[in-house]
Amino acid sequence: QVQLVESGGGLVRTGDSPRLSCVASGRTFSAYNMAWFRQPPGKERLFVASISRGGAVDYADSVKGRFTISRDDSKNTVYLEMNSLKPEDTAVYYCAQPHDWGGKPSPHPDRYDYWGQGTQVTVSS
Repeated sequence: QVQLVESGGGLVRTGDSPRLSCVASGRTFSAYNMAWFRQPPGKERLFVASISRGGAVDYADSVKGRFTISRDDSKNTVYLEMNSLKPEDTAVYYCAQPHDWGGKPSPHPDRYDYWGQGTQVTVSS
């Protein structure tokens, strides 16, 4: 079955530049779009960034210019590089993969079927 495992979170400062990783297993990683979402305390899960199987990227306005999503199909891994962090970036970060291959990545969490366990990122000023 599909498994997604995130890592790279923790307590960071506003000047830090952490990189989150998500390793996928269970099927051909390169065939699928991938996305990152985040869930701040007490709030709903929100779109952060997506990358298509062809490498096309999309970002939420709140992170555009600060975060970078990338993928390495040889390592079955999607990354989220985070720069210019703000305290409001504090959240649990999840990677996600849809059940079906092809098409354009969606910013809606209900279009994703597989989720990692999440990694907490806490930003202190």
